Amino acid sequence: MLEILRGDHHVHSTFSDDAVSTPEENVAAAHAAGLREVRLVDHVRRSTTWVPDYVRAMRALAVPDGLKVRTGVEAKILDRDGTLDIPPLPDGVERILIADHQFPAAEGPLGPTEVRRRIDAGWSIADVLDDYVGALIAVMQRHPGNQLAHCFSLLPKLGIEESAVGEERLTAWADAARATGTIVEVNEKWACPAPAALAAARRAGVELVAATDSHTAGDVGRYARVRDLLDALGDPL
Repeated sequence: MLEILRGDHHVHSTFSDDAVSTPEENVAAAHAAGLREVRLVDHVRRSTTWVPDYVRAMRALAVPDGLKVRTGVEAKILDRDGTLDIPPLPDGVERILIADHQFPAAEGPLGPTEVRRRIDAGWSIADVLDDYVGALIAVMQRHPGNQLAHCFSLLPKLGIEESAVGEERLTAWADAARATGTIVEVNEKWACPAPAALAAARRAGVELVAATDSHTAGDVGRYARVRDLLDALGDPL
């Protein structure tokens, strides 16, 4: 097994309203899958109040020998300036997973339907991508040392192929990740980023981690699409 596949750095629990497995079930699944590391992550918004309870639950977990349990929260980018939809975080939250759940426009987050409407009305794909990649760079600069969750997964929802990002934007994105100590996850659920982005990240010296984005314990540490993405890079990580 590739060493990168011995970790799962994006696993949701019942602290997220769309997940079904408890932290304890996820830890047991990670151990059964032979993982060495698992990051338990749940969705937050500015209005979220349960993060201290989450930290206490993580500290109370019984962790099997040979497994490292890490913590995190997932928050969406709100705008082009890199603002995050995130509450104050107590000690014990090790990492923010930065997510492109909606389009980070100058005026705030836009849903895919609205972005497609604006594209149909004349908003150029080049300008859309400039704003999108610019927001990714801005959020990395404002919140360094964190992790990009399922990066570029928004683009197909907008009707834009990830290949349209292009080498120049990918290089700027990867260079910003390196400069800010940002980690890029290779996401099983959304099969992203694509090999061109992963290759740009590797050339820049960016750390890559594997992530299932699982919402049920049965998916923890189970990789197929991630393996294909990594295979496309050539030499193993």
